[in-house]
Amino acid sequence: MANNTADHPPGNSVAEVDHEGDFGCTMMQLRELMELRSGEAVNKIAECYGDVQGICRRLKTSPIEGLSGNPADLEKRHASFGKNFIPPKKPKTFLQLVWEALQDVTLIILEVAAIISLGLSFYHPQGEGNDSCGQASGGVEDEGEAQAGWIEGAAILFSVIIVVLVTAFNDWSKEKQFRGLQSRIEQEQKFTVIRKGQVIQIPVAEIVVGDIAQIKYGDLLPADGILIQGNDLKIDESSLTGESDQVRKSLEKDPMLLSGTHVMEGSGRMVVSAVGLNSQTGIIFTLLGAGGEDEEKKVKKAKTQDGIALEIQPLKSEEGVESEEKEEKEEKEKKKVNVTKKEKSVLQGKLTRLAVQIGKAGLIMSAVTVIILILYFVIDTFGVQGHEWTAECTPIYIQYFVKFFIIGVTVLVVAVPEGLPLAVTISLAYSVKKMMKDNNLVRHLDACETMGNATAICSDKTGTLTMNRMTVVQAYIGDTHYKSIPEPEAVNSETLELLVNSISINSAYTTKILPSEKEGGLPRHVGNKTECALLGLVLDLKRDYQPIRDEVPEEKLYKVYTFNSSRKSMSTVLKNATGPGFRMYSKGASEIVLRKCSHILDASGQPRVFKAKDRDEMVRKVIEPMACDGLRTICVAMRDFTTEPDWDNEADILNDLTCICVVGIEDPVRPEVPEAISKCQRAGITVRMVTGDNINTARAIATKCGILQPGEDFLCLEGKDFNQQIRNDKGEVEQERLDKVWPKLRVLARSSPTDKHTLVKGIIDSTVGETRQVVAVTGDGTNDGPALKKADVGFAMGIAGTDVAKEASDIILTDDNFTSIVKAVMWGRNVYDSISKFLQFQLTVNVVAVIVAFTGACITQDSPLKAVQMLWVNLIMDTLASLALATEPPTESLLLRKPYGRDKPLISRTMMKNILGHAVYQLIITFTLLFAGEKFFNIDSGRNAPLHSPPSEHYTIIFNVFVMMQLFNEINARKIHGERNVFEGIYRNPIFCSVVLGTFALQIIIVQFGGKPFSCTALTIDQWLWCVFIGVGELLWGQFISAVPTHRLKFLKEAGHGIPKEDIPEEVLTEGADEIDHAEMELRRGQILWFRGLNRIQTQMDVVYTFQTGQTAVPGALRRQPSVVSQHNDAKTVSSPTHVGISSSSLSANSAAAAGPPAPASSSTTGN
Repeated sequence: MANNTADHPPGNSVAEVDHEGDFGCTMMQLRELMELRSGEAVNKIAECYGDVQGICRRLKTSPIEGLSGNPADLEKRHASFGKNFIPPKKPKTFLQLVWEALQDVTLIILEVAAIISLGLSFYHPQGEGNDSCGQASGGVEDEGEAQAGWIEGAAILFSVIIVVLVTAFNDWSKEKQFRGLQSRIEQEQKFTVIRKGQVIQIPVAEIVVGDIAQIKYGDLLPADGILIQGNDLKIDESSLTGESDQVRKSLEKDPMLLSGTHVMEGSGRMVVSAVGLNSQTGIIFTLLGAGGEDEEKKVKKAKTQDGIALEIQPLKSEEGVESEEKEEKEEKEKKKVNVTKKEKSVLQGKLTRLAVQIGKAGLIMSAVTVIILILYFVIDTFGVQGHEWTAECTPIYIQYFVKFFIIGVTVLVVAVPEGLPLAVTISLAYSVKKMMKDNNLVRHLDACETMGNATAICSDKTGTLTMNRMTVVQAYIGDTHYKSIPEPEAVNSETLELLVNSISINSAYTTKILPSEKEGGLPRHVGNKTECALLGLVLDLKRDYQPIRDEVPEEKLYKVYTFNSSRKSMSTVLKNATGPGFRMYSKGASEIVLRKCSHILDASGQPRVFKAKDRDEMVRKVIEPMACDGLRTICVAMRDFTTEPDWDNEADILNDLTCICVVGIEDPVRPEVPEAISKCQRAGITVRMVTGDNINTARAIATKCGILQPGEDFLCLEGKDFNQQIRNDKGEVEQERLDKVWPKLRVLARSSPTDKHTLVKGIIDSTVGETRQVVAVTGDGTNDGPALKKADVGFAMGIAGTDVAKEASDIILTDDNFTSIVKAVMWGRNVYDSISKFLQFQLTVNVVAVIVAFTGACITQDSPLKAVQMLWVNLIMDTLASLALATEPPTESLLLRKPYGRDKPLISRTMMKNILGHAVYQLIITFTLLFAGEKFFNIDSGRNAPLHSPPSEHYTIIFNVFVMMQLFNEINARKIHGERNVFEGIYRNPIFCSVVLGTFALQIIIVQFGGKPFSCTALTIDQWLWCVFIGVGELLWGQFISAVPTHRLKFLKEAGHGIPKEDIPEEVLTEGADEIDHAEMELRRGQILWFRGLNRIQTQMDVVYTFQTGQTAVPGALRRQPSVVSQHNDAKTVSSPTHVGISSSSLSANSAAAAGPPAPASSSTTGN
């Protein structure tokens, strides 16, 4: 295989000084060796080094003692072979984030309007005051407006700048936080190595070439290495090769272990041969440009022809997918790539759709305003007054038209809720920060609000619902069922000896029981918790396991069959020290191991025959009673071989066993879980338990937790029965069959990881019931990865979880506790409600402001609210209201209602009632003041004020009342489900209180001292009190509205739905429905039709060309391909910023790194 990496050594990996002489092999030699696979590698090792021991000698390390740990030696190794660190991708600069924030559609409209308005404010045509041009009613701007004309454009730009800076700052701090968190995770990520003969854990970054590392099930390998000794080792190399089959590793066949791959089974030791940028992961990172610039991406494209690309080409880990997004799309044309990509979050889809709808409405309103103003002007000037259009009057007329255009744009600006992206960002960022305190570490931002929609949770049992602190509480030894641990004297001494040896040797040597760190505390359990329980039994029987392990070190173990989800047992074979033959110790799930037992030790320690009927009686009298107490039953057995059998024939070896004892292990339910589950059930969330345990144990625990209630007809199935019910004769899963099972299923016992994945996929894809299900899944094991990825929200366990599970998850539970999931549901619903509150408030302001501006402009030719006042209402109310309403803390009452589901609209009928109801109040007040306010307050009318007059009290009062009404309506907006008490819990939200008071203070300053720029004049105390009084009227009116029953108001419509499946065009669905953001499809449909049109024309040209030349149109077909691809790219707009992974230790993208704000109608980042 061509070693094409040697031509491009990554920058900082080759040491400047030549230390290579100190070791028997160079870094390049090791790197070349690591690129070989299986047989080739074995031959190369034999040819160049003799064997793995030879490599250890050259690297000056001992396979048993490890390195000395001498700092000088470690430093020398760093210099020769590099450090185990892959520099993360450069973060986006603040300016790049600003540029991304500027791409928002609403902001672009505002920017264009602002620039036009600025440009025109400086344009003063000749011919002003020329009476022959006609005196258009309302006149051109008065002097103050003319001087302050630029303020309008500047204010719009200022508002855009604020929104952009806030968004960019949010993104930047999020990325910074995420990097901090990432480096924290990396520092915490330790790996077990042997130094000076001691097994120690060191941070991954400190691993050097020559270290002897211990590897076990669930590890993510932090460096490349060569196997020294392995037990039944299987590795998942799909992150590097794309091959999903697990690769069996052994000294004879394939000893090469690669960084970034996952240990799926077994254990072993390896000598580290390449670290950091020289490891296989590092080389790929370099090619992907993690360490460098885009040149490397080109390098990767150029390299697709030669050797290493064969390995890298199918790099379908998330990193590859994300960073090579465009290439990926072209590849999709050639072959469907099997990467499940999560759809855009439910909330984002609804918001985008709503923003599009509001935008359309705003456009129509503003266009109508402009048309009416122009028509009125034209009819009045040329029709009624009978003027001619002359050359010298043209500039003046144009200025009129421009003024009308600006009024139109102002209407549009007010109609478009540009505070929405900000509200969403603030709400999510705030929630994620607070969720950290609730033990939820959110890796993907949108998981936070998706959780609020969750309708089903599939939870593991061990560690999530239970405490994962296991103890043996019952035992069946020598024909006696002990309800508590027996005294050592009560047990036959030979049986006891066998039992103690079996448990001590047939368990991972990394599992230990250590003394408590605190005085008087419980001893610490390290490693596999079930094995810890068994070791605890040895200690309870007044024996010690350590001397036995010292006597039989791991090297002496002849063969190990490690525990996995299909075997459900573990066996260790020892060669007899005295005579020929072997002894095998086994342990595993009792009903599985007992089936393979032909003998059992009796009270005197002698084996007696154990028949099927004896087994049935034992199941009935011992195992079932234990399981019904919620105990996990484990059988410990042994077998002696006189001659060496065929160790690969597992069925024969794990047979004819002799049962030593059966133990019942208790894993108590966490005390807070039953209440958490009943909260979930009240909130309309179904909790299902998926466990590998015996069905009786599972049922007992489920009843203790409250998942199963007495007297309800719910299903508890074993994996085997579940599969029989959902698969057809060919063994394929049928959705219709699954749909009959899952709605009633509550407990799935003895389940394999595949069953879990099948169940999750089945529930998500199901169309039974009114709404589509949103499923959350918890997992801790390596094999839970697929189910965690498939789920809408995957929770990994922070303490017990393997690296693989954490990589696949969306949220990490730092305390492994089910109650934290309930907190996540609360926060998710809170995000959703916060955004609905903001929308309710925002849309009321919008509706009123648009109608006032529209009617005012049409009746008086001048908006009662001036452009700058509008922007104050818009900007401050938007930005500050999004702060105030998006940071409401969640309350328990959120858990008293059903989940919204995917199709429930953002704006419910109750909210629509509130919006329209308050709009009516505000419009009546505003128009009353506009047309009769001067009589009421006994002041001069500001309606037909002469030109150049100073701002009138009349219009100032209208503006002030308008703002007061919004302020008090902001308090109303705190409740969206029609509650009466809008002040409830207001003190728990200091941000809300300070925003309302701050806005009030600013309003006083603007009115009293704003002067011409704000078109305001100072008001008296009486007038102020009236304004506040009318504002308070909002609260009273709110009480009246909530008294009107919503179901009576049949005319109310909902808005902001999710997209129903049938509205999506067929061909879009076939292109991989997940990847297309359907709300944006509305915006893009025109483009797609345009591409399709072009395509058809091209096809017809090809046909004509073929007929003319009589050739086959191959060139044409080739010519047409790019346009197909571009159409494809256009259909799939990448609307949220691509996610960037920055973990140096793992090849996966942690997408919260740069998940930008879920902006509504956020402009697509690809396409034209």
